[in-house]
Amino acid sequence: MDAQSIISALVLGLIEGLTEFIPVSSTAHVLLAGHFLGFESPGNTFAVLIQLGAILAILSVYATKLISLATSLPSSQKSRHFVAAVLLAFLPAAVIGALAHDFIKTVLFETPMLICVVLILGGFVLLWVDRLDLKPKYHDVMDYPLPLAFKIGLCQCVAMIPGTSRSGATIVGALLMGTDKRSAAEFSFFLAMPTMAGAFVLDLYQNRNAISFDDGSLIAIGFIMAFVSGVFVVRRLLDFISRRGFMPFAIWRIAIGFIGLVLLSLGH
Repeated sequence: MDAQSIISALVLGLIEGLTEFIPVSSTAHVLLAGHFLGFESPGNTFAVLIQLGAILAILSVYATKLISLATSLPSSQKSRHFVAAVLLAFLPAAVIGALAHDFIKTVLFETPMLICVVLILGGFVLLWVDRLDLKPKYHDVMDYPLPLAFKIGLCQCVAMIPGTSRSGATIVGALLMGTDKRSAAEFSFFLAMPTMAGAFVLDLYQNRNAISFDDGSLIAIGFIMAFVSGVFVVRRLLDFISRRGFMPFAIWRIAIGFIGLVLLSLGH
């Protein structure tokens, strides 16, 4: 484990935490940055496993609410409804992710050109959605109907194409189906917990024999950076989206996508 690998792990962990919960695709940023840094990871496992830091970041921020939900489940129909909604939304990604795991990791994750194109297209989708005059019907994640939650979960599956953004797909899908921006982002946070945890466990199991001690040390470094930067983002994102919308994220996606295409065309 040389100094260059340690620096790369620190940078990639920072990128993961800063981008996981905003609609710019953390996977795309980590994969592209790793590609241009020359960072090697067996089976692209690093990009998935450092998500544990982001998972713990959101768990720490929402710890009080999660404890309240858990303790109220036996007596609160509203709490049981919300937990059922999150699990139902998680179901499509769990099934499709398990079935298509190898294709996603060996084909989609290995195609930087595709990632850049999807980043750009997703940016234009965000610009389009931001200009719509939407009239939200749902303002509280606790009240999302189960069919709505399931359809948001279907939208999340689009994010298996790197560059799409899991949070972007769920938030945009929710908005188009009648939610407001703040609750859409909050539901995306809660849906991230089982989704990212499931991806982490599956990837760790399937690559358990390919990860060396040095790989584990680099993953630990990336995980710590992802946790620290993830806490920062989660604490500030809801208010930012409520005030500013998606235009800053859209512009960022388009810019990064075009820069990536230029670099790739130059042979990097």
